[in-house]
Amino acid sequence: MATTFPTRHLPGPEVREMPPAPSRYGRLIGPGIIAAGVGLASGEFILYPYIASQVGLVFVWAALIGLGTQYFLNMEIERYTLATGETALTGFSRYWRHWGLVFALLTYFANLWPGWATSSATLVTYIFGGSVRWIAIGMLLTIGLILTLAPVVYVALERAQMLKVAAVLILFVVAAFVAIGASAWGDVGQVITRPRIPVEELGFAVLLGALAFAGGGGGQNLVQSNWIRDKGYAMGSYVPRLVSPVTGAPEAVPSTGYTFEPNDENLRRWKGWWRFANIEQLTTFVAITFVTILFTSLLAYSTVFGREGLANSIGFLEVEGEVLGERVGSWFQYLFWVVGAFSLFAAALGIVDYTTRLAADVIKTSYARNANESKLYAALVWGLVTVGILVVLAGFDQPLILLVISAVVGGFMMFIYSGLLILVNRKILPKPIRVRGVRLAALIWSILLFGTLSVLTFDAQIRRLFE
Repeated sequence: MATTFPTRHLPGPEVREMPPAPSRYGRLIGPGIIAAGVGLASGEFILYPYIASQVGLVFVWAALIGLGTQYFLNMEIERYTLATGETALTGFSRYWRHWGLVFALLTYFANLWPGWATSSATLVTYIFGGSVRWIAIGMLLTIGLILTLAPVVYVALERAQMLKVAAVLILFVVAAFVAIGASAWGDVGQVITRPRIPVEELGFAVLLGALAFAGGGGGQNLVQSNWIRDKGYAMGSYVPRLVSPVTGAPEAVPSTGYTFEPNDENLRRWKGWWRFANIEQLTTFVAITFVTILFTSLLAYSTVFGREGLANSIGFLEVEGEVLGERVGSWFQYLFWVVGAFSLFAAALGIVDYTTRLAADVIKTSYARNANESKLYAALVWGLVTVGILVVLAGFDQPLILLVISAVVGGFMMFIYSGLLILVNRKILPKPIRVRGVRLAALIWSILLFGTLSVLTFDAQIRRLFE
């Protein structure tokens, strides 16, 4: 046999040919942009700029570490799906039926706090005034409608994130010429020449959040499986896409995947898909995310670093916008807030999608194989939207606190599934395409990195409780 799929908890795969590798890449670009677009939120618009506003550019180096680590994580998640058409969570569940449920619950716990919607709503109040609470609730309802009425969910999500990335990049091009001073540009070298870990000023929780959210983080990395499958990558092309139960045309979706014989032709096709997937991630997710972190950090550093009485909250973005208005003109102040608000709203859209997409896939695969995944997805979307509304109504509307909670949970998840990726990509896949060498070392590094940071963060929080 081509693979050694455990079949105790899930049925074995169907054997099929590896689809031909892409000869043109343009139409297949997308999952990395979605990953970058959803990730251009907490880390890029809030956590890293907040850190730069407090301590300067001395922690931007961590973005390179976080992004590099997540690149290897994403590619190992994609490796399993490219080879099988199954999500990585399904692969984990082949060894223990409830692994998928564990990660779905952790992803829900991280994202029950609607920190991205409240962040976006906060920026909207800087522009138009109004109540953060009711604007955030309106945004959550809008997200529910978009995700359940779009005929093909992936297409709607991809278009929204592409528009967002374009808006953010336009903002940065303008800022590079009119908003960031020469002295700030001159200090960029501090990223490399003066790196440090400002634990005393900020605490482990914020720093772990920045490292985990340098790009995706937590459950977002896992949903790379679903996004590349919906885009039709490799063996994922055999799995129908997730559609709206209202406006789409649901298809029967298998709960498990496929395998291929590792003959010369199939392995040649595999190499083509693997090469493309790596290029797509590097040129979209990694490149876009790092440029964004660098520019938002520079903007914060050049405008509000060193200011007395700067708010220890998202309020620093209001001050930053006002300074930009004084320096460039009121038009740029409002452009900064508008792009930021839209960016965070689009991130909230992606976060609701991937949280419920993971859960729907897990339920169908391991617990309700005859269920309609599109209907499950829609029900879960509205469930998460409802919980988010209740959280906001209950008064939990401090975005920075909510985002740090999400990030700490995300870092802990990455610690666990880094080890599980070694298991499935060493044991299940055909020998010629198993993870090895540098990429295996990168997964071991991820275990050590996020494991250590999670322990230090939990220890710091426990000590704080008893102080």
